[in-house]
Amino acid sequence: MTVLASLLEHLAESEDGLALARDGGEAFCSSALRPFLIAALLARGGERPAIVVAPDDRAASELAADLASWMAPRRVRFYPSRGVTYESHLAPPPHLVGLRIAALDALASGPPAVLVVSAPALSEKVPDPALRPRSFALAVGDLLDLDECAQTLVEMGYERVSQVEDRGQFAMRGGLLDLFAATAERAVRVELFDIEIESMRTFSTFTQRSLEPIEQIEVAGAAELALEHRGALLDGERPDIAELLPLERFLPLLELVGAEATMIIASSEEVAPTLRDHWADVTAAFHDSDAHNLYVAPEQLEAELAARARIRLLSMAGGSGVEFHAQAAGGVARSLGEAEAELERDLRSGYRTVVVWARRGDGERAAHNLTRLSASWLEDSPAQDRLTFAQANLREGFVAAGLRLAVIPDHLLFHRRRRSPSRPAVGRRGALRSFADLRAGDYVVHEDHGIARFAGFETRTVAGVTRDYLYLEYQGDDRVYAPTDQFAKISRYVGAGGEHPTLSRLGGSRWDTLKARARHAAQELAGELLSLYVERRRREGHAFAADGEWQREFEQRFPYTETPDQRDAIEAVKADMEEARPMDRLICGDV
Repeated sequence: MTVLASLLEHLAESEDGLALARDGGEAFCSSALRPFLIAALLARGGERPAIVVAPDDRAASELAADLASWMAPRRVRFYPSRGVTYESHLAPPPHLVGLRIAALDALASGPPAVLVVSAPALSEKVPDPALRPRSFALAVGDLLDLDECAQTLVEMGYERVSQVEDRGQFAMRGGLLDLFAATAERAVRVELFDIEIESMRTFSTFTQRSLEPIEQIEVAGAAELALEHRGALLDGERPDIAELLPLERFLPLLELVGAEATMIIASSEEVAPTLRDHWADVTAAFHDSDAHNLYVAPEQLEAELAARARIRLLSMAGGSGVEFHAQAAGGVARSLGEAEAELERDLRSGYRTVVVWARRGDGERAAHNLTRLSASWLEDSPAQDRLTFAQANLREGFVAAGLRLAVIPDHLLFHRRRRSPSRPAVGRRGALRSFADLRAGDYVVHEDHGIARFAGFETRTVAGVTRDYLYLEYQGDDRVYAPTDQFAKISRYVGAGGEHPTLSRLGGSRWDTLKARARHAAQELAGELLSLYVERRRREGHAFAADGEWQREFEQRFPYTETPDQRDAIEAVKADMEEARPMDRLICGDV
C-alpha cells in the first residue's frame, strides 16, 4: 500500500461509507470526491477484480488516472471504446487497441485488477480472447534477440519503419531498438550489449534525442487480432476485424468478467442515455444489418448492470438518502503566502489537510518557504493539527466536511500564472461557437472526413430516437449525416485567396495524407523549438541558495504591499534563480 492509499482508511469515519461498502446500494457523491470514494469502497472489498463503469471515454480515462494514484500499487486499467464502429470498415488507432488489450490481459491474469470502462465500450462485443496478441514486458537486464523481437512485434500489429514517429511503430539499427508502445506516452530507445538490455531511455520523436532513463516498459498489442488470424494482409492494411472473423467469435465484455468481480457504476443517471445514443448511432451505421451480432442492446446491458452492480453512484443530489458531499479543491490564492493562509484556516477548522505534490522536490522547496506552518511528509495517517505533504499525481482534490479531510493537488494550491483578462482568449482558427454560425453553402472541415459543404440541418428518427443531424455534402454523391453532438469536430473552412476548396472524397486516403503532412510540418517546427530549449537546458548556470531566515526577515520589512502580479513575478524569478541553468525570463511592467 502506498502512503496515499493510507488515506482511504478515513472512510471508516463515515457511518454511511461503512454501510455502503458493506451492503451496497445507491448514493450521491460529489464529482470531486468520486475517485476517493470508489477507491475506498474497492479497498474495503478486498483483493477482488473490479469493474467501474463511467458514462463516456473521457470520464473513464480521468477516473482511471485518479484511481491509479489512490490505489497504487494495485493495477488500474482504462478500457476505452474502439473509436470506430464495426461497420465503418476502419480499424481503431493503435493506442486504443493497446489500451483495450492491456486491460483485458490485466483482467485475465496476475493480481486482481480494476477495470474502468466507458458505457459505449461495454456495449461493444470483443473478439475471442484466444485470438488477440499477447502483451509482454521489456526490462533492463533482460536477454533479447532483436530478430525474434521484430517478428513478435509484427505479429502484434506493429509497423516497422525507418524512424519512429507514432504509436504502434518500431525501428531497428545496429544494437538499438526504437519502440513506441501502443499504450506508452513516449517512445523508448532500447540499447543492447550483445543480447542483454543494457539501458532504456525515453526519447522525443520530434528531435530523436534521449530524455530520461526507465527500468521497464509494457508492450501491448497494436492490432485486435494476432497475425495468424489477420490473414495475409501485410501491406500496411489495417482491416476491420468484423470482415475477418465469423460473428460467433465475438463475445460480450461482461461474459469475460467473472461473477466474483465487484461492479460500481459512476454517474449512474448518465449511463442509460449514453447507451441509447450510442445504439442509435450504431444502428444508423449498420443500415439493414443486424447490430445485435456485434453490439449488446441497451436494454440487455441495463438489465445486466442492474443485476450485477453492487454500488451505484449518482451525480445529482436528492435521488438517494445517502449523500457524500465535498467541495472541489481550487486555489483562489495567487502566491504561496496566500495559499498558506488558506491551509492554516483548514487546519484550524479541524480538517486533516494533505497537499499532494507531483514532484517531491517542489514540495520540499514549498515546505522550506512556509513561514507560519510546518509540513511533514505522509507516512501513515495525517495528523489533524499539522499540514501534511504526499507525493503522487492527482487531477482533482476535495475538501470533505463529512470526513474532515482536505486533499489538494499542488497544481490547484495557488494560481502561478493567469492570462490577462483584458484580452479575450483566442480559440482555434475557424472554430464555431454555435450552430447559428453556420449557413447553408458554407464550407466546413470535419476532422474525420475532411472538407465538405454544409447543406443544412435535418431531423431524423433512427431506431425510435429523434435527433438533429448536420447534412454534409462531399465529392460526388457522398453524403454524411453528422449528429449534432459531433459539433466539436466541425470547424469553418479557412483558406487563402477566397477560392472554393476541393471537397474531400469519403473512403479515400487523401484527407489522411493532408493531415499527416500538416502534422509533420508542425512536428518539424516543434522539433526546432525543442532543440533550442534543449540546448539552453544543457548549459550550466549558477544555482542560488533557497531563501534563508535573514532574507525572509528582510522581505517582511518591505514597507509596501505588492500587487498579485508582482508576487507572481517574485516567486517565478526565485524559482528560476534556484535552478542550475541560465534564466530565460523577461519581466515587463508599467510605471
